[in-house]
Amino acid sequence: MAVRIRLTRMGNRNNPFYRIVATNQNDPNKGKAIELLGTYDPKGGGKAVLKKDRYEYWLGVGAIPTDTVRSLVPRAVDYAVEHASEAPAATEEAVEEAAEEPAAAE
Repeated sequence: MAVRIRLTRMGNRNNPFYRIVATNQNDPNKGKAIELLGTYDPKGGGKAVLKKDRYEYWLGVGAIPTDTVRSLVPRAVDYAVEHASEAPAATEEAVEEAAEEPAAAE
């Protein structure tokens, strides 16, 4: 199974929005994707958000990105940075504070 990293068109007429997906090379563009790797909004200033760790994983296992995706990667924002407020805090400071709170209550 040859895996490609390509764009899948979403959105409405005259308002394109793309998902960056890893998918089987033989599946149609609107077909089922193996994994969602990011998004690209050409009308929103050309903003691209990408899960760079997962992108690197798929490149490591032999996935081939299309020329368009390859051109978007250098200017893409990392998904972890873009959605940092949604993710639980996993910094060392947050872990230390969480460990100190129960000790202070006793």
